[in-house]
Amino acid sequence: MANELKFYIDGAWVDPIVPKTLDVIDPSIEEPFTKISLGSAADVDRAVAAAKAAFETFSRTDRSERLAILKRVLEVYKRRYDDVAEAISREMGAPLPFAKSDQAYAGLGHLEKLIEVFETFEFEEQRGTTRVVKEPVGVVGLITPWNWPLNQIMCKVAPALAAGCTMVLKPSEIAPISGIVFAEIMHEAGVPKGVFNLVNGDGPTVGNAISGHPDIDMVSFTGSTRAGIQVAKNAADTVKRVAQELGGKSPNIILRDADFETAVRKGVRGCFGNSGQSCDAPTRMLVPAERHDEALTYAKSEAETFRVGPPRDPDTVLGPVVSDVQFEKIQRLIQSGISEGATLVTGGLGRPEGLNRGYYVRPTVFGHVKPDMTIAREEIFGPVLSILSYEDDEEAIRIGNDTPYGLAAYVQSQDLGHAHAVARRMRAGSVYLNYPEWDLNAPFGGYKQSGNGREYADFGLNDFLEIKGIVGYGE
Repeated sequence: MANELKFYIDGAWVDPIVPKTLDVIDPSIEEPFTKISLGSAADVDRAVAAAKAAFETFSRTDRSERLAILKRVLEVYKRRYDDVAEAISREMGAPLPFAKSDQAYAGLGHLEKLIEVFETFEFEEQRGTTRVVKEPVGVVGLITPWNWPLNQIMCKVAPALAAGCTMVLKPSEIAPISGIVFAEIMHEAGVPKGVFNLVNGDGPTVGNAISGHPDIDMVSFTGSTRAGIQVAKNAADTVKRVAQELGGKSPNIILRDADFETAVRKGVRGCFGNSGQSCDAPTRMLVPAERHDEALTYAKSEAETFRVGPPRDPDTVLGPVVSDVQFEKIQRLIQSGISEGATLVTGGLGRPEGLNRGYYVRPTVFGHVKPDMTIAREEIFGPVLSILSYEDDEEAIRIGNDTPYGLAAYVQSQDLGHAHAVARRMRAGSVYLNYPEWDLNAPFGGYKQSGNGREYADFGLNDFLEIKGIVGYGE
């Protein structure tokens, strides 16, 4: 790839103002496979200036013009689909089949859904003599994570484009190559110059420059709660809008009337998917106290079916976690579970047998976990499941909601009415009943320290729009 050391600014690939590079590590072998350039505040200034200039005309384009751009992006994305999947597999260690079926597909699915809702989206309505108009918020800064790279890039870029915003994107420096491929897609699709800009870099430099920039009107951030707090503080001085999708510690309440074995086994699979690196993963499984040991038997059996290995091995189900930092954090938290007295059901410290290098984690299940244990409180972001007990629905709901996070919750029951009643009491942005299929129409975002704002479909589009009332407009 010729563009790894460049940024995409004002419709062209450009060199950084101050040369500085960073190795991009293949987590399956712990070795660099390429380099990127790290940007500076000066690079952000250049990108923001391009976006600000482009906003004057792009914000006045009509629906048909922006729809045509989105459809061209979709066409090129489909053509570059395998390149997207290959980049994601290499930069974050996702097994290649999973990178194609889930990771790359997420970007495609979001774009298709956004196009569908945009075609009939209402930008204006009449209320008496007042015309209510939805207009683009302005120049937006988009900061995306490494764990679902194209999912999060598309969840921000597509609705921003549809709204008529111009933008500066900073992908994660840990998994940046898929973002570069995406910028190539945008260029090939003929997105007008200055509308979409990409500057690679780290959070303390480029992320801070974006979130505090006086000419950026909104920041959309996905990442850790710790980093999200810093983004919000940086943005406060210029009173810009901030949309955030942050951490999670999602409960999975298996009610007494659930299909118990199926619910436990599917819960393990939901927790371990993407090597446990999903912010909405069901990482706390709550089971009736009298069936706790039975749940451990099913969970152990299911966990031990997961084959961990190299992303290119066709038998691999779980690849490595993304970095040495993540690996060490997961090991520390597994040790805390052991030290604090949880029952180690399967897995544990170190790499799986036969894997001597690479950030591979043993799929791990803890039982008899107490709500105040570290593994029940902290987001682990690896294939580690904690199983807790409850005596009745009231206790299950209380334990489930007893977290600073509120991104997702899961409820399992063969009585849909029962599931509905519990779901309505969960303090979470999304509640999933009986492991449903992924729904691109559903709003996605969190309560409490899991963030604010909503993504997916028209919910995401609304986040990039200002509301203007023209009073006395007429009937």
